[in-house]
Amino acid sequence: MLLKFVAALLIGVLWGTLAQSQINLQALSVLGVPIDMNTRLQVTLHDLWNFGPVYAVIFGGSFVASQAVALLITRFVGAAFRTALCTVGGAVGLWVTFLVVDMIAPMPTLIAATRGAGGTLLMLAGAAFAGHVFSRTTSKAATSKGASSISALGAAALFALAAWLPAQPAQAQGKTAYQVNTFVDNLQNPWGMAFLPDGRALVTEKAGRLRLIQADGKLNPQPVQGVPQVYFGGQAGLFDVLPATDFTQSRRIFLSYACGTRAANHLCVSSAVLGEGTLTQVKEIFRSQGAKSGNAHYGGRMDWLPDNTLIITLGDGYDYREEAQNLGNHLGKIVRINADGTVPANNPFAKQAGAKPEIYSLGHRNVQGLVYDPVGKRLLAHEHGPRGGDEINVIEPGKNYGWPKATYGIDYSGAQISPFKTFEGTEQPAIYWVPSIAPSGMAVYQGDLFPAWRGDVLVGALRAMQVSRVTVTGNKGIEKEVLFKEVGERIRDVRVGPDGAVYLLTDNPDGRVLKVTPK
Repeated sequence: MLLKFVAALLIGVLWGTLAQSQINLQALSVLGVPIDMNTRLQVTLHDLWNFGPVYAVIFGGSFVASQAVALLITRFVGAAFRTALCTVGGAVGLWVTFLVVDMIAPMPTLIAATRGAGGTLLMLAGAAFAGHVFSRTTSKAATSKGASSISALGAAALFALAAWLPAQPAQAQGKTAYQVNTFVDNLQNPWGMAFLPDGRALVTEKAGRLRLIQADGKLNPQPVQGVPQVYFGGQAGLFDVLPATDFTQSRRIFLSYACGTRAANHLCVSSAVLGEGTLTQVKEIFRSQGAKSGNAHYGGRMDWLPDNTLIITLGDGYDYREEAQNLGNHLGKIVRINADGTVPANNPFAKQAGAKPEIYSLGHRNVQGLVYDPVGKRLLAHEHGPRGGDEINVIEPGKNYGWPKATYGIDYSGAQISPFKTFEGTEQPAIYWVPSIAPSGMAVYQGDLFPAWRGDVLVGALRAMQVSRVTVTGNKGIEKEVLFKEVGERIRDVRVGPDGAVYLLTDNPDGRVLKVTPK
């Protein structure tokens, strides 16, 4: 009984792994990526080795449970229904498992093949076939001994998952002498920070609150009123805050945030006038098109170009990664608009039929770092890869930055997203990280407190809980130093204050603003 069960389980694992590979390759083919037989074979073998063990645990757990339940029901309804119960049970068990996994996994859909109904049905068909094979090859009802063997197999599968998960390698500490002190605490999941000309600072809290910090570090007890309605959940919420270039005269600020509902949401940007504890003249100036479901990958960073046009970063919505190559929507793009929301006439796709005129660059995954370097006269952005493949890119108008045609990362499930690290017509990153550091927030240091850092890019990291000091020359980057590992907290944003100190936002329910000064 046990050997026949294992054989049926392996059939289901093999089916699901092959289905995942071919569905993903088909999605790339639709984008115009050529897939020859050698490439198809390479991707298939990669996924058998990397995705297969993950899927074996997911499918194995569901198959143990579904077949045990099917055999139990058979005892009551009779052996005549045994094959039907095992077959249907295999599909239903996997479907329920997909739902559970997607609820507890950090991203909306762990297995990319199940993003659409067709892929999901194909995966479920493999589970049903495995159940059918198990029933047909075992003529007797499961005995207590057989059930015990199946339970043991499930436990072994869970143990294998724990052993298979890779550990994050240690990284070297930085060499610069500095001290880190708490500047402000009692913040709830702070996301973005901006300094005002008078030395005060604004901080966004993901749940939809805007906080004002006095120049001496005192946090106003009451949030700023009048913030637009924010969709909050998962990765969705209130994101960045950016003062207008003429803030001293206009008192205008810009906020980026998720808007809509879980079923249909967007990345929105509004402008408003900052008064005494409240926002007035609130006006939405940008709403990404089209609407997406789920609550992942919004981007949300903003900065100004020297011509006073506004750059806004977006994400691909996670389940919609192929849309990053589609000029007909804003998913996976960086956009450029005027401060009033109108479209600059010289945008690279402003006159192209079928293209969204706001698009400035395309082929991005989830851009959460953005800064214009006034000395280098360049726009820099970083984006999250999946498992590996985080990137810093030098952004130029009209350029394609590759996602998902080319990437240095693989999917969270272990499956290969693309067989290509480079692809014709797409740009290479200045630097990338494997494994992922989960970058978030970025600044170019131009202060006087740390002369050795001047001109370098400071990249915050969530997963790695650090800041990377990177030198970017031309289109090549080098990580010079890893900083602030001793803080032991996820770094959500990095800013350089008017005093030359570095300010860090920690991504916690009890988040803080940390101030870094020379030791």
